Parts: sequence; C-alpha cells; structure tokens
Amino acid sequence: MTFRFDDAVIAGVLRHMNADHTADNLLIVRAFGAADATDAVMTGFTGDEATWTATTPDGPREITVAWPGGSISERPQVRKQVVALYDAACERLGVEPRPHE
Repeated sequence: MTFRFDDAVIAGVLRHMNADHTADNLLIVRAFGAADATDAVMTGFTGDEATWTATTPDGPREITVAWPGGSISERPQVRKQVVALYDAACERLGVEPRPHE
C-alpha cells in the first residue's frame, strides 16, 4: 500500500521545491518525460513517487516519476529521493550536477 504523507509535510516540501528549486524541477521533468518543457512545478508526492506539472508547447503535462530508491515513509527520505532524481536527471541529460550540501 502506498504511504501517504501528512498534508503539512507535503505543503512544506512543495513550497520549498517550487520556491527554491525551480531549475531542478524543470531538469527532472525534461529528463523523465517532457523534454520540451519550459517550466515545471512539483505538485505532489507519495511514498512511491513524485509528480510535477510541466509546461510544454502543447499545454500542461503531468509527469510522475518513481522514487529511485524505492518506497519511502519518512520526511527526511523525501529530500534524499529528490536529490537522487536530480542526479539521475543530470546523468540522463549530460548535465554536470552541482554539489549537494
């Protein structure tokens, strides 16, 4: 069964990703399903996957990507999995990833 995070956790992660990591959002959606995206907003996540809405020339498109490390159920794991998605996106697109703190 898919783990569902608390609404406050989801809101906090989405706020952070959409305010501080807009370029990362775009990189992830370009690598995992919307190569022509011009913008992307993270719209949700569960213990199994994360979802973004990509802006494309053909209109909005929902992109859902499974967590690379498998299912999660704790808030600190979300950051690790988003970083893993970012790294995988960089690898797919041939982009040098920035260092992680």
